[in-house]
Parts: sequence; structure tokens; C-alpha cells
Amino acid sequence: MLKIWGRANSSNLKKVTWLCEEIALPYNRIDAGMNFGVVNTPEYRKLNPNGLVPTIEDEGFVLWESNAIVRYLAAKHSAGKFWPTDLKVRADADRWMDWCTSTLWPAFRPVFWNLIRTPADKRSQKEIDEGAQKTGEMLGRLDGYLAGRQFVAGDQITMADIAFGPILYLVQNVPFDRPKLANYDVWYARLAERPAFKKAVTLPIA
Repeated sequence: MLKIWGRANSSNLKKVTWLCEEIALPYNRIDAGMNFGVVNTPEYRKLNPNGLVPTIEDEGFVLWESNAIVRYLAAKHSAGKFWPTDLKVRADADRWMDWCTSTLWPAFRPVFWNLIRTPADKRSQKEIDEGAQKTGEMLGRLDGYLAGRQFVAGDQITMADIAFGPILYLVQNVPFDRPKLANYDVWYARLAERPAFKKAVTLPIA
């Protein structure tokens, strides 16, 4: 059975478990990271030298980096759906997965970190305000692209939506001034109503 290391409410871990729930792929999740420790042990560092989560082991094959894991599992178990077989659609999905990690998350991270992980008396309002503005700008770009689309890469859910879901769950539930964006709001609601999303993603934020 697939082994997954990571705490259940890790956003990066949620990408993997949400996909597994969508495709009915059995897995054994092992708590690791933050209060659970594990990630700094010699045994874990042999699996993942970065000491981060998630990490998977699949029939002896070890892989880390959440987007790489999602791509691997989608290609292995859901080719033609979550892993598009059309080269152009797959490239589109890949692009938005990378954009979520490289552009949207860095914009939103200061908002999340200050409001959720930082004691109130040590928060930087400047970082929150700047992050909120940048996040709004990035969501606006995404909103424009979603016009006329059911999902990020077209009319079928793919691995691209999986990469966005856990980050957007934070965006929707961390208390900051979010812009109202028609295409984005409808798309997020479409993701949030999926049973696998509710099971794997809608967990307490920490």
C-alpha cells in the first residue's frame, strides 16, 4: 500500500490525500512534521533530505515534492482524467500547478504566516497588507483565465485543480480582505462541494 508521510492539515500533504481520495487509491498516512516530529530523524532524512512533508513510498519508490507526487500518482492511476493525456492540456495543467507554487503561494504566505502562525503582538501589518494586495492581484489574473472554463485546464478536473485546492482553502478561510471574483468564486465552490475535497482538505487550519 502507498505510504504517505505528513500531518493531515499540511496544505502540501492535502494535495496528495485529496487526489488519493478522488481516485479511490488506498494509502497509509503517517503523521510527520511540526508537533509530530519525525522529519528530522536520520531515517526520515534518508527518504527526504529536506526534512519536509509530504514524502511517499510506492512499491519501494520514494518521492518528495507535492506537485511531483501529484503528477506521478495521477499519471500512474488516472491517465486521461487527473493526468491529461493531451499534451497541450497537460502542459496547461503543469503551468498552473507551478504558478500556484511559485507565484500565488509566495504572495499569500505572509498573510497566512502572520495571521495564523504568529502571535498577535508580533504580527507585521505591513506584511499582511502587502500580501493581501498581491494575493488579490494574483487571484484576479486567475479569475480572468477561468472565464468560460469549468476547471483550470478546461471542462474536466485535473491535477492542476488538485494543486490549487488546499492553498485556496486557506485563502478562503484566513480572515483577510479577499476580492470578490465571479469566475474564481464559482470555481472554488465547485471544488469545495466535492466529497473528496471535504474529506481531505476541509480540516482545521494550523
